Amino acid sequence: MAHDRVTEAENILDQEYKVLDKGFVRLVDYMGGDARIVQAARVSYGKGTKTKRQDRGLINYLMRNQHTSPFEQVILTFHCKMPLFVARQWVRHRTARLNEISGRYSVMENEFYVPDTEQIRYQSEDNKQGRNQDQEVPAELQQKVLDIITSGHKQAYDQYNQMLDKNIARELSRINLPLSLYTQWYWQIDLHNLFHFLKLRMDAHAQWEIRQYAKTMGEMTSKVAPMAYDAFETHILNSVTFSGIEMKALASLLKGEEYSLNPTAQADFERKIEQVKNSS
Repeated sequence: MAHDRVTEAENILDQEYKVLDKGFVRLVDYMGGDARIVQAARVSYGKGTKTKRQDRGLINYLMRNQHTSPFEQVILTFHCKMPLFVARQWVRHRTARLNEISGRYSVMENEFYVPDTEQIRYQSEDNKQGRNQDQEVPAELQQKVLDIITSGHKQAYDQYNQMLDKNIARELSRINLPLSLYTQWYWQIDLHNLFHFLKLRMDAHAQWEIRQYAKTMGEMTSKVAPMAYDAFETHILNSVTFSGIEMKALASLLKGEEYSLNPTAQADFERKIEQVKNSS
């Protein structure tokens, strides 16, 4: 089988897509695209004789019915630069292969993430792991937070350099560096598991910073396998799934009948109903 070349993907190879203040994502390599998916699904060789319309229909069928193995035939490799706290969320997706810069071997650069003022928010009262998007923080407090963050960066990096200057081992000198420090890695993943990553990390419940990386990678992925990405948006990313209990509540709601859910389930149910309303 000939190597699949996708023109749109070739055009963005090795281009830096800026993310946050100092981060980026680069697509450094890929293997296969939409053609590889349909070839794998049909277990055929060469280009085949099917039309693009038939290929699109097959890809949508595979995505809709969760026949995932053909999507695993497509591989993407990214070079990413992100703050450590983003990397530690990211690395929980264990289906990828990665190689990260090591502070034991290398002197870490003086590069730290500093959030924009509009990202400085209060703690959310109904989301234990997120920020309140409805209530703004006063400008004076935003600036104070930025001052605390940047002064902390300077102090930590100055002390890091002091230890390096005294020939203290790099693996020890680095341990006080904060989670805002930038790191880099090469990250390789198949398309099926990349879609799973994007589904979770593009979700509104994910931390804002990692969402920016996921959105950027989603845009790049759409260049590699546009039909597959379109099917992913249709059947996975923008879909709404109801549990068995929620289906019963939905049936009662449509009939104008009363239904009962615990507070947490009720909040999730109402969020899904609102999502359906907004998509119509």
